This record gives sequence, structure tokens and C-alpha cells, in this order.
Amino acid sequence: MTRTTKIAVGIVGGLALLAAVLVVVVATFDWNRARPMINERVSAAIGRPFAINGDLSVDWAREPDEGGWRAWVPWPHVVANDISIANPDWAKAPEFATLKRGEFSLSPLPLLRQRVVIRRIQLTEPAADLERLADGRANWVFTLPESGEPSPWVLDINEIGFDKGSVGLTDAILQADLTVLVDPLGKPVPFADVAGAAFVPEDAAAASPRDYVFGWKVKGKYKGLPTQGEGKVGGMLALQDPRQPFPVQADVTIGGTKAAVTGTLTDPANLGALDLRLKLSGGSMAQLYPLTGVTLPDTPPYSTDGHLVAKLRNAGGAVFDYRDFNGRVGSSDLHGDLSFSLAAPRPKLTGKLSSKQLRMADLGPLIGVQSGKSAPAQDKPKDAPAKPPGGKVLPVQEFRTDRWRDMDADVALEAGRIVHDAKLPLSDLSVHLVLQDGQLTLDPLRFGMAGGSMAATVRLDGSKAPLTGRVEMHARRLRLKQLFPAAESMQKTLGELNGDLALAGTGNSVAALLGSADGDVKMLVNDGVISRSLMEIAGLNVGNYVVSKLFGDDEVKINCGAADLEMKRGVMTPRVFVFDTENALINITGTTDFKNEKLDLDITPDSKGFRIFSLRSPLYVRGTFGKPDVGVHVGPLAARGAGMVALGVILTPAAGLLALIAPSTTDDNSCGTLLKQMRTPPKAPAPKGK
Repeated sequence: MTRTTKIAVGIVGGLALLAAVLVVVVATFDWNRARPMINERVSAAIGRPFAINGDLSVDWAREPDEGGWRAWVPWPHVVANDISIANPDWAKAPEFATLKRGEFSLSPLPLLRQRVVIRRIQLTEPAADLERLADGRANWVFTLPESGEPSPWVLDINEIGFDKGSVGLTDAILQADLTVLVDPLGKPVPFADVAGAAFVPEDAAAASPRDYVFGWKVKGKYKGLPTQGEGKVGGMLALQDPRQPFPVQADVTIGGTKAAVTGTLTDPANLGALDLRLKLSGGSMAQLYPLTGVTLPDTPPYSTDGHLVAKLRNAGGAVFDYRDFNGRVGSSDLHGDLSFSLAAPRPKLTGKLSSKQLRMADLGPLIGVQSGKSAPAQDKPKDAPAKPPGGKVLPVQEFRTDRWRDMDADVALEAGRIVHDAKLPLSDLSVHLVLQDGQLTLDPLRFGMAGGSMAATVRLDGSKAPLTGRVEMHARRLRLKQLFPAAESMQKTLGELNGDLALAGTGNSVAALLGSADGDVKMLVNDGVISRSLMEIAGLNVGNYVVSKLFGDDEVKINCGAADLEMKRGVMTPRVFVFDTENALINITGTTDFKNEKLDLDITPDSKGFRIFSLRSPLYVRGTFGKPDVGVHVGPLAARGAGMVALGVILTPAAGLLALIAPSTTDDNSCGTLLKQMRTPPKAPAPKGK
């Protein structure tokens, strides 16, 4: 053996001996002596005090899951007891987190690149106090004290196992003050036993959800609302595998809203996706706004059950799909699919809904009308619809136009039956709602009524204050006997009602819009019957008095009723408002003030030919909508003559009326000429200020 060979052998032997000594030292080293150094280094790395207060031990072993040459590199298996991490100075609690015991295996080589790689970590009795201030500072964000920059160390964990623990959350931004307690269930519960065999995850190719292992309870406040709930979760949280579903189950009450969810989270470290069966219920859909940011109307109590699938890491913003849901609002049913996208510049709600039966009492809040169901005072929300003041009757509940600008919407609804009155069923509702940049449009809005049809277009611009609105509505071939099914006399008539309405106004409620409206209203009724009993059925006390004064208790046939009304600044004035009956021509003049809810009308009868007519004096209707005053004018002849001259009736009442009536669709239709005149619907004028 040469001298060089001997030297080489000596060096190699010496290194091997040194390595052996190092292994022995490391294997037998008392790591508790290193705790001060570890505490100091970790504290410097995370920017706040860290301490291992209990025993620290390290065992070295190769990782069988590592491939290639890395399989020969031993990993330290660390067991640390009584660990604590302090809070920043501004936090209320002294410690951010405590841990009775932590066990993990650490990959040594990535430490050279300031990466802490841990395949699995087991936490025993973890506890954390999370806090975020109104300025956005959060104690779960770690920064270096010198620079204020985030720590350069990166923590890479594959899976986290844990047992009973607690988490406190105080968040000024979310207005949350919650405490969550977690405890083992005793033995694992299979996912299918909780979710049900019918629940099919969205991603069928993903691994099967793990069993439920822990139960949890939460109590406190969220969004300032009392919150409590309980549920179950899995025992091992997979952070790196986005296809490993993590099972969750919860029953939570927040204020007046109850939510029940069962399903899975995927990629929980980044909250990548949700796949849940979701049940919601509450006193009003409007109560969801502070929780979700989704603008919904005030409604009667509701409930819904469906499949919620959410993709939270989309490039264009998170997308929530609520599929195949079945729900109820009051006594109305709803079914369909909804999608909510957190896109820029505003989130958007889209969907297609269907219903077998909708009650107008449930839909009334959409237009600012109270549902009619009075809840106990203690159960009423602060933003419940206001009662019109001073005995007024028009709805004064304001549209929430500030919320209209928070999101966009494109939702279509089809309904088979609409219940407004048990004796007057509506059918075949079709409505398309579009909310774009604070502008609300219902186009089309169609439904069947009394054997005929109603079609409308509604446009409300809430992008600026006050709101501007325009409505166009067309009623076609509404059969009188179906409009008044309880009136026996009306069942003999073949008469119909046709009409057009075009109004535009300004204001943040129905009352304000009507009180400022401009436009036209036209209506034509042919071949009907009028009587006191009919007015009683219709609930028209004023009409009851007027009819009794004009015709007594008799039923009187109406050949034609024609109205052409002009609306200016909330005041409606008849151009023509006449009823041609078998006994007389009835002319109505005066004004109806929607702004002040006042009536000032004169009703002037003119007897036909030599027929005996009981009333020679005109009537008046004065007062307010809520409390009208009806009586007989003194000095009837002059007023009566002035009314007829205004109508252009010089020779006979029939001649003046026939000048207004156009040919009809049937030969015996007394209003035929006027119907032809009204077939061209009026156009809604532009709101004032445009």
C-alpha cells in the first residue's frame, strides 16, 4: 500500500468515525438543552415570542414515503410538550396559541432554503385566540419586528391531526366574537351515515370523504347577531391534496337565520371549494344581507333545501351554485337553480326559478306592500315595512336602492298559479328580472287573469337619488264574470275589460312614485252589470253609496264604461270618464290627487229620453283615500248641464257617447269604436328631470 493510499484510507476512516460519533451524539443528545436556542431562533423567525416549556425529544428515522436517494436521509421525529406562541402587543389575550403536545416529522434538507416541510403533524389540546382589528391588523399574520415584512420562512404541511381544542375569534371587521370548542366523538362516524347515501359529491373522481371524528360547538356573535351552533368534522385535515375531501356538518343559528349544512371542503388550506347540502330558513330573506352581501327583498318566513357547490379559487372570482333546490316563501313554493358570482365590478346573481303556486301576499314586499301577516312586536325586524302615516293607504315602504348598487342580477321566474284572492285565481306568471348597476327592470311581466291576460314592463332606476320609475301595463280581454265570480248577476254577461296604463314618476316608494307621476290611463268596459251588491263584493263603500243614490237597489246594465285619464304631477284628471247604462249616461269629472291622497270628483247623471230616473242631482266625492266623503250636490241642474256640455253631448246622450266609441271585435259590442281607438297603447313619458 502506497503512502498516498494510506493517507486516503486514513481520511475516509476518520470521516466515517466522525460521522459515527456525530450520529451517536445526535441520537443521544438531550434536546432539552437546545430549547433556549430553539425558542430564540423560532421567535426571531416568526417575529414574536415562542416557547417550548415542556420536554423536547427527537428521534431519527428514514421516511419510507420518500423516493430515490432522499429515502436514505433520516428525518427527525420531534415531540414537544407545552408550547406557546405570544400575541403582538396590541392584542387583548396574552397568548396567540397554546399546545399541550405536538408531534411531527421534519424534512431536514428544505431547512437550508428556509422551508419547514412537515408531512404530518399531530396536535394535542390546541387552543388559539384569533383577533383582528378594524384597521385590518390580525394576530395570525406574522411579521418581523425590524422590517415589518412577512417572515421569509415558509411552512409546508401536508396533513394536520388534532384532538379536543378551542378557538376564540374576535374580529372587528366581521363584527364577530365567537368561541369554538372541539371534542372527539368517541368513535368515527361514516360520512354516508350523516350526509345520507343520496348525497353525491360534485367531483366523483375525488377520494371518498373521510369519517367524522370530532364534534364541535360555537357560541357568541357574528355580524353583531347572536350566534350558536354545533356539528361534526373529520379528524385529519389534508392541506396539500386538493382532491381529498374534508367532511363537515353544521347546524347554526345566526340571528333569525338557521342554516344546516352537510358535505365536504376541498383544498381547505386555501378554501378551494365547497360541496354541501344546504338548508336555510328564517323570518325574512332580507335578513341574509348582512351575512352574505346578497340583496334580497323583505319576505314572509322562508325555507329552502338544495345542493350548494362553490368554486372559491376561480380567476374571475368565487362562484356559488345552488342547484335543484326546493323552497317556500310564506305559502308559496319555489324551485330551480341559482348562481352567485363574486365577479368585478359587482357580484351577480343569476338563475331560473319555477313555482306551482305563488301567493300575492308573499310577493307583496317586492313592491313595498306589507305581507299582511303581523308578527309579534318582539319578532319584527328593525327594517320591517312601515305603516303609512296619517291614515294614508298607499304603500310608503322605501325601496332599498342602496342595496341595488351592491350587486347585479338576472333571474327568470315561471309560475303556474298565482293566488291573489281565492275567488280570482291568476295563472301562467312569467317574469324576467334584471338588476344592473342599480337599475331594476321587469321585462316581461306577464300573467293570466280572469280569462284574459296582463302584460307589463317595469323600470326603476335606483342608481341615483331619488329613484325614477316608469311602468307600462296592458290588460286584454278580462272577462267580467270571472273578475266578479261572486256576483250572480255578472255571470250572465259576456262583457270584457281592456285597458292600458303608462306612468312615469320619481320617488323611493310606491306612494312617492304615484304622487309625482305623469302619464295616461285608459280603460274600456262593455256589456256589464252594476249594483249595490257588486260594490259590496268589490269592497267599494264609496261605490256602494253612489250606486244606491243613482239606481237604488236595482241591477243596471252597463252598455259601455270608458275612461281616458291624464296624470300630471300625481294628479289624475279625466279627459273622458263615462258610463253608458240602460237608464242614463253617467259622467265623472274632477281630480284625484295621489300625492296628498285626496279626492275631488263630481258624478253627473243624465237621464235617457223620457225614462224616469230617480236622481236629478249630481253627486260629489270629497275627502281622502282612507276616509272619503260622499254626498248630493245642491243646485243640480246647472252642474248637470255643464257636465254634458263638457262631454260634447248637445243633441242626445247617445250621440255624444257614440262619437267616442270605435268598431268592436264583435258586432254587438257597445264600446267597439273606443276599443279601436285604444288599441295603440300610450308610451310612458320620460321622468321629470331627464
